[in-house]
Parts: sequence; C-alpha cells; structure tokens
Amino acid sequence: HRNAPQRSGTLPSVTLFHDFNGFAIRCARRNVTSALCKLRALPHARKVIRIVTYNIHKAVGLDRLRRPDRILDVLGELAPDIAILQEADRRFGTRQSALPLASLAETGLRAVPFETRADSIGWHGNAILVSQRVTVTGHALLPIPALEPRGAVMASIKVDGAALRVVGMHLDLSGLWRKRQVRAVLETLRSQSPHMPTIVAGDLNEWSPHGGCLPELTHEFRIAHSQPSFHTRRPVARLDRILVGDGLRIRASGTHHSARSRRASDHLPVWADVEIAAL
Repeated sequence: HRNAPQRSGTLPSVTLFHDFNGFAIRCARRNVTSALCKLRALPHARKVIRIVTYNIHKAVGLDRLRRPDRILDVLGELAPDIAILQEADRRFGTRQSALPLASLAETGLRAVPFETRADSIGWHGNAILVSQRVTVTGHALLPIPALEPRGAVMASIKVDGAALRVVGMHLDLSGLWRKRQVRAVLETLRSQSPHMPTIVAGDLNEWSPHGGCLPELTHEFRIAHSQPSFHTRRPVARLDRILVGDGLRIRASGTHHSARSRRASDHLPVWADVEIAAL
C-alpha cells in the first residue's frame, strides 16, 4: 500500500512515488523529508493542495467505541487542506456532529457552514472541512433522488487566490439509485456559473472497479488512484473516491494506512495531492 506522505512528524516507513514536473521521483524513507522540502520550494508547489475523503462512521471504531479523538488524530496525520467527510453527524435526534466542535477547532480545520442544524456540521452526514489556506466563498445543499436519506453538499472556495468548487457525497446502496444521484449532481454542476475547476469526492458505495455509476463521472472527471478502503479490517473495495475535473492535476494519491486509521472507522481515508493549474 502507499500511505499519504505526512507533513510533519515521523514519516511512514514505505516508499513514496510522486510525479512533479513530469519526472518520477522515488523517495526512500531516509530521503523523504529533504526531497519533499525541495519539491515544495518549487514555484508550483504553492498551488498543490491535499484532498481527503473519509467515511468516519460517526466516529465509531472497530471496537464499537465512539472515539472522535481517533478520527481527529487520523486527520492530523494527513494534514488536509480539504477534508470531505461522510457520516459526520449522528443519524438521529439533533443530528449532533460526531466530532466535537471545540476539538475540531483545535486541529486548524473548520467546517463549511451548511447551516442545517445548530449542532451539525453537515447534511445527511456529508460535511466539508477546510484548512486556514482556504476561504469559503459559497456553499449549497444538493438534493438528490434517493430511497434512503442521502444527500450531497457543495462549496465554492479559494485556495491561495485560486477558485475551486468541491462536492462531497455519500451515494445509495442501490446501483440504479447511484446512477440517478450522480446524474443529478452532474446536472447541478453543469448549471453553475462561473465555471471553475471542480473536485468531487465521497463514499460512492460503488463496488465495481470501472462500472456502475463510475462511467457517468469519468466522462468529465479523472479518478485519483487509490487502494481498497473498505472494510478497514480487510480492505477489498474501493468505495471511497476522489475525482478531479479540468484545470486540476493529480500529483500523488493513495489510501492511508496507519495504526490509528485501522481502528478509527470501518473505512480508511483516501487522499490526493492535487495541483491547481495556472488560470
């Protein structure tokens, strides 16, 4: 597997592959820190953002204990600029956020304010967190056809002055309804003005590696390569996906394995380092 290169602390003892300026750079563990520092000093490095999609299972881990601190620790390992979460709120009652708001603020991440319920950070469990690099310029709830409670969320943002659109979603268990939901999201995106580079991510619940709802998306988006993310105990399915549209380039991507991520949820997080092309 390939872990996400961490931005601070001890790097995982694996080999990492990055593609910067068209050259493949192979970094063994002992050389990762200096190599990444040099890469970030390049002019384009200021335009590289880290995207994470993570079904946090309401912060309930494999031991069936609700431990939001473990989810926050995993996010800390990844240091995302944009984190797209599923099952981020509890399902019943006031739909309280599974991540305590005070603890979330301490991580340097903040939730896009979808303003659904006072104690929630998302809609139907879909939430988007952003780092201090990111300015939120707009947000919307995207109703989608569904048999069970499902939804999608969208945010317009700026990162270092570059405008982006981000969509997070958690699709249905039914293949027929997944296709309908993807078509609804794409129709909404096509109607947006002005056009801007777009990232779509979430738990697609699509077990087929190339079929199902994926062809609907790949006409307009490219999928970031990742390893299986579900089930954490024995990952066999790539349910969690990050896709990018025109104006964006995937520099590196993968599924994050660590001692914490293997216990914190029934899904592993998927990440991608994405370069924003000069516009």
